[in-house]
Amino acid sequence: MRGVVFDGKRIEVVDDLEVRDPGPGEVLVRVAAAGLCHSDLAVVDGTIPFPVPVVLGHEGAGVVEAVGPGVVHVVPGDHVALSTLANCGACADCDRGRPTMCRKAIGRPGRPFSRTGDGAPLYQFASNSSFAERTVVKAVQAVRIPEDIPLTSAALMGCGVLTGVGAVLNRARVGRGETVVVIGTGGIGLNVLQGARIAGALTIVAVDTNPAKEEVARRFGATHFLSSADGVREILPTGADHVFECVGHTGLVRTAVDLLDRHGQAVLLGMTGPKAEATFLPAAMFLDKSILGCRYGSSRPQRDIALYAELYRTGTLLLDELVTATYPVEDFARAVEDAEAGKVARGVLTF
Repeated sequence: MRGVVFDGKRIEVVDDLEVRDPGPGEVLVRVAAAGLCHSDLAVVDGTIPFPVPVVLGHEGAGVVEAVGPGVVHVVPGDHVALSTLANCGACADCDRGRPTMCRKAIGRPGRPFSRTGDGAPLYQFASNSSFAERTVVKAVQAVRIPEDIPLTSAALMGCGVLTGVGAVLNRARVGRGETVVVIGTGGIGLNVLQGARIAGALTIVAVDTNPAKEEVARRFGATHFLSSADGVREILPTGADHVFECVGHTGLVRTAVDLLDRHGQAVLLGMTGPKAEATFLPAAMFLDKSILGCRYGSSRPQRDIALYAELYRTGTLLLDELVTATYPVEDFARAVEDAEAGKVARGVLTF
């Protein structure tokens, strides 16, 4: 079968992948579509350290082909969106409804793939590897979705939507009538914008250096668009209740803090290098400001994806509009070029 493999030096689309059968508590999924997220590219450039060789991809949707013993919530033929959280379901954090904090869901990559030629095992990225025609995931990662949701759109629920919308609703808990600034309007930023809209924020300011992104930012929920954060204070003289940094630039962490009103929250979503450092003025924090980390939108995928699916069906949550372009998996290199050039909100690979 086909898949996208990174061997530590180069990315290659191969056609000789194999994946093992599902074991107890696992699901075999035939992947129909997978979103290209910057986190996949961050493995390639070293921002996210990961063992190689690895089958990339972590944002996908498809159809269940087989289930292992003990799996009862999905059956062959079900449409599913895939999450990256292979949480155990039994630890204290899982019991508290915080699966993103489960230590078994963070790292510990398995190796369910092999190449037909040498049989050497390949790692699975983010317990997912959606850039393969078939993948094996833990049952908790396969979330059943209605069949009337296009799989090319549903694929984006597994990362971009969970992270962006979840950061607003679950982590920041933006309230009706509050003010929001979103720095960076890529795939994550657009979902933060629509999360703020869904939450009922009154003023939603999108900041992006690319003016061509204004139209789509406003479509997703922005009430204002700026090409620089310098103009935010003209719109919000006392600052914002919530500022989301969606770029992963250490200098923008300071910007996010500086743009806060009293009792405001800066939520960091952009992925920086593992040893990158940011600076800010600690004195500002005495005005009850907060800096919040956020992993995967503080999501509970089995609950949240089902919710987002219904919001999509009512027209409240935008999914189709996130898919700027689709690419056969063989055109992976072109999809990467378009993503790095900022031409797409999300490019989606299809099999």
